[in-house]
Amino acid sequence: MMESLLIANRGEIARRVILTARMLGIRTIAVYSEADAGLPFVREADEAIAIGPSPARESYLSPQRILEAARKSGAAAIHPGYGFLSENADFAEAVEKAGIVWVGAPAAAIRAMGLKDAAKELMQAAGVPVTPGYLGSDQGEERLAAEAEAIGYPVLIKAVAGGGGKGMRRVDRAQDFAERLASCRREAAAAFGDDRVLIERYIANPRHIEVQVFADKLGNCVHLFERDCSLQRRHQKVIEEAPAPGLDAATRAVICEAAVKAARAVNYVGAGTIEFIADASQGLHPDRIWFMEMNTRLQVEHPVTEAITGEDLVLWQLKVASGEPLPKSQDEIAMNGWAFEARLYAENPAAGYLPSTGRLDHLRLPQSVRVDSGVEQGDEITAFYDPMIAKIIAHGPDREAALSKLAAACAEIEVWPVRSNAGLLARIAVDPDFRAAQIDTGFLERHGDSLVATEPSEIAIDTAAAVLSRNTDDDPWAALAGFRIADADDNRVRIRIGDHLFWGQSRRKPEANIVTIGETTVLFDGGNAWPISLPVASEIEASQGAGDGAILSPMPGLVISVDVAEGDHVAKGERLLTVEAMKMEHSLRAPFDGIIGKLQVSTGARVSENQLVVTVTKEQD
Repeated sequence: MMESLLIANRGEIARRVILTARMLGIRTIAVYSEADAGLPFVREADEAIAIGPSPARESYLSPQRILEAARKSGAAAIHPGYGFLSENADFAEAVEKAGIVWVGAPAAAIRAMGLKDAAKELMQAAGVPVTPGYLGSDQGEERLAAEAEAIGYPVLIKAVAGGGGKGMRRVDRAQDFAERLASCRREAAAAFGDDRVLIERYIANPRHIEVQVFADKLGNCVHLFERDCSLQRRHQKVIEEAPAPGLDAATRAVICEAAVKAARAVNYVGAGTIEFIADASQGLHPDRIWFMEMNTRLQVEHPVTEAITGEDLVLWQLKVASGEPLPKSQDEIAMNGWAFEARLYAENPAAGYLPSTGRLDHLRLPQSVRVDSGVEQGDEITAFYDPMIAKIIAHGPDREAALSKLAAACAEIEVWPVRSNAGLLARIAVDPDFRAAQIDTGFLERHGDSLVATEPSEIAIDTAAAVLSRNTDDDPWAALAGFRIADADDNRVRIRIGDHLFWGQSRRKPEANIVTIGETTVLFDGGNAWPISLPVASEIEASQGAGDGAILSPMPGLVISVDVAEGDHVAKGERLLTVEAMKMEHSLRAPFDGIIGKLQVSTGARVSENQLVVTVTKEQD
């Protein structure tokens, strides 16, 4: 076993690796950017080395800076975590050339599986079924459009070098193909430095099922069963579970065998995931499940596999990298119970899942389940990296029990002033369709409106009213509030919650949590958070008028395209400009038919949150 380990990553995965390494007596070295200097993983490592400015390309994505830190610290091994350089074959080779143990997949396997088109051709040769589509080298727009037409709409454009939901666009109509292709290529070039794409048939009712595989340097290869990652938004996973609901033993055996076959085809070593796309329109059957891609690293959702198998996958990684055989054979790996992982993101589901940044002035995470988090109260969520706050992992004897634990855990999460998706996660976990496992990758798109809370529950409103109006223990005069001669007492109180006014019952026993944070009083209810206050007498309910044509940037970012000019006539929904933030593109569109007024920004400009970028005036005005 290695004596020291440098973790070439950040946040929760860095903390996760440190935990297992410490248990094995391995000295740990963290590397950190300027933005991460105060985060927990930096404090928890035995040694921490600064590697550069906040932008990932100047720190975590710099092989030279990572290797320099490894030489400086005398690290015997490097664990890349996931993301960043974890699937960079050149970096893997450079690490080994420097005489340092690489805790990851062999460079040859990374290259073989790193490009989606080449990987699919390799899988076809190995007898693993792949999704129908176009994998050709001709990247001309006309050829790609023709192939899409031949496949039949809807199709999916995917970056050849893509991953993590980036560089993907669904296209439903031929007239939208050129725009979606251009957007996909821009995002792919920015995220991966490669704008090549492939075209796939879009599966109408897709389930995303993946199999955890593990191989050692002695030729042994096993699977640790499957995970269902179908609950997604913008092709990024939100809730994962293991095992996959509705998957019978025969079908499980087929896809797990195919996953092991895929790993053996590239002489794989270490932790990897074989991802499959399943057409679930008629249930899960072996002949309707196809290879999609391989992730040659540990996955974000590995804790659900750890929960149902009882195995520590990071420990397995470290043992395999040290030349030891796999800790268990296939026959010794058993599945026990059910597990869920919910990704707690710093984002606002009510505003189209836009990322939210800022200081976590208040953060309360559940104590009843496993929580993997990279931040603590007082830490900062920046625009430089993935906006994940934590992973909430619940395990139970069966799906219903595990899901109930997850629902309760998510409902007690408190985050402020950064927005989070905790309330959304709590609502998903109690949604009847989700509980019945009626899921596919379009679940959130279909159910989104019902899963996003637009106002607190009645109980929470009454709690706010009771707290704000004070109770008799705090103010003896409050006992007379609402008193009526010859009539029933009126205990209603007018309160402001967020941007709206409500009537609440001031005599109700508080049943939601209210916390004063700085100068703001915040109501926490089922994972959601609202600022509350007593309105002044003249205040009326805020208007959210649809007639406001001031277009504001929803987040700090970079303007990568401006698609209109001053004086242009635009239709409702027409794209005006595109802002890039957190490696994702966000298009700002016209709220109604109108005329473009003053443009405040140009391509290449950096914008802040709520900055005015352009105005649209209704034609009749």
